[in-house]
Amino acid sequence: MNPVDLLVHGGTVIDGSGGAGRRADVAVADGRIVAVEPGLQVQAADRIDATGLVVAPGFIDIHSHSDYTLLVDPRAVSAVAQGVTLEVLGNCGFGCAPIKPALAAANIYGFNGRIALDWTRVDEYLDRLGAARPAVNTLTLVPNGQLRRATVGVADRPANAEEIAAMQALLEQGLDEGAWGWSTGLEYPAERAAGTQELTALARTVARRGGLYATHTRHRDEGAIEAIEEAVATAQASEVRLQLSHLLPRRTADGEDVRAVEVLERARARGVDVRFDMHTRLYGTTFLNTLIPPWADAEGGAAALLRSRAGRERMRGSPSIVASGGWERVVLLDHPGFPAWSRRSFGELGRELGRDPFDLACDILEHDLDDLARAMVIIRAYTPEQQARVFAHPLCMPGSDATTLAPDGPLAGSVFHGAYSWAAWFFDFMVRQRKLLSAEEAVHRLTGFPAQTLGLKDRGGVAPGYAADLAVFDADGFLSPASTFDPNRLATGMRHVVVNGAPTLRDGALTGRRAGQVLRRGGA
Repeated sequence: MNPVDLLVHGGTVIDGSGGAGRRADVAVADGRIVAVEPGLQVQAADRIDATGLVVAPGFIDIHSHSDYTLLVDPRAVSAVAQGVTLEVLGNCGFGCAPIKPALAAANIYGFNGRIALDWTRVDEYLDRLGAARPAVNTLTLVPNGQLRRATVGVADRPANAEEIAAMQALLEQGLDEGAWGWSTGLEYPAERAAGTQELTALARTVARRGGLYATHTRHRDEGAIEAIEEAVATAQASEVRLQLSHLLPRRTADGEDVRAVEVLERARARGVDVRFDMHTRLYGTTFLNTLIPPWADAEGGAAALLRSRAGRERMRGSPSIVASGGWERVVLLDHPGFPAWSRRSFGELGRELGRDPFDLACDILEHDLDDLARAMVIIRAYTPEQQARVFAHPLCMPGSDATTLAPDGPLAGSVFHGAYSWAAWFFDFMVRQRKLLSAEEAVHRLTGFPAQTLGLKDRGGVAPGYAADLAVFDADGFLSPASTFDPNRLATGMRHVVVNGAPTLRDGALTGRRAGQVLRRGGA
């Protein structure tokens, strides 16, 4: 064998297929795996000793919201520390392209103005992302919330025929420019009014290109099962491949978690190509500002609504993801302006203060008019037993449902639950604590399965010809010390991470190398 750039030797290779691990060395040249064999005798410019460690494909985050934060800080520290080498952007109808810049910010997670929105098209955004040199690979879906903002604007109504045609044209353009599919966030203000006709038309556009449709369904509290059935019906009518985002309904006490999975099993039996992902939190998390309806700008803006009793009452009548399951479950995360309210539920605060919880939420938003993305809440929803049941299902894969962050640098003060913990938590919970998955199956859910779902032919595995994305970790020490109110703690046990052949994490420390690639479908 010719000399190679890197040899990872002495480890147990779990190759992402779900098959049994085996002792083997992995040789890498020009960013690709060239051999996977025991006892390789080859001249190597660099070596990693993986004795006693697992050598797996780099983990794939099937549901990320790092579209903007990777521009602000491309080191992706929270992800790399967990062995993540690829993030799927543009989920839940949120994302960075295509956009109408004047209306886009509300549908971009982590937006802080540090990077100006001076692009409009998918290819322009992907060029900008590539120029940032992220430490992880990325690919994107086209976010429906931005399609609607760019065509329908902030009007809370179904799109008309002309607007549907305009959205289809934008979607086709985005797919031509390298997007891997399309996502919706039908529970959020920008898309709440999206009708069956427009969803089916756009889904057919995606199906014609062989792309993936990922959906955050219309209701995740009351009506959750019907919303899942709507997604399945859209997929069946359009013959598109379907990915249900964070499947578990937030109302699960009455068995809706079981019924949700049964809907998908029946759909699979009918020939619908459907899978699902789930985040690793016991709660949902979102911005408090989703209380503000999409028509606020047309009514004088959020300030005018929040500062008047009549405006607040109008807001109260507009459906919201925050309050749909009741205020007892909604907990304010740490907020500098309201430290005494932080980490407490609005229901509890309302009883203590003799105030309406909705008004308390409006007080916070009025205080935050200079930065309406400051206040975040968690919505308590699931039990560990429900999590274990859904993660054990063969159609399920985990995702962060978070933005990449870093404990230092420009994102040091940012919080997004799951960012630092999701992959480590999943492996620990399902393999060691619950013993519901073998290490091989857990790795498959993190690698080969999402790669197959996305249609990636050369990632998610450890085999000759594959991109050299590798996670080398201590299977007993791969843990997350993060918690609900101390979420920004790096995972432990990940020893080495290789991205496109470049060691990005070595002996648990960042090397400073950022070799991630922006993957464009069809080579666009």
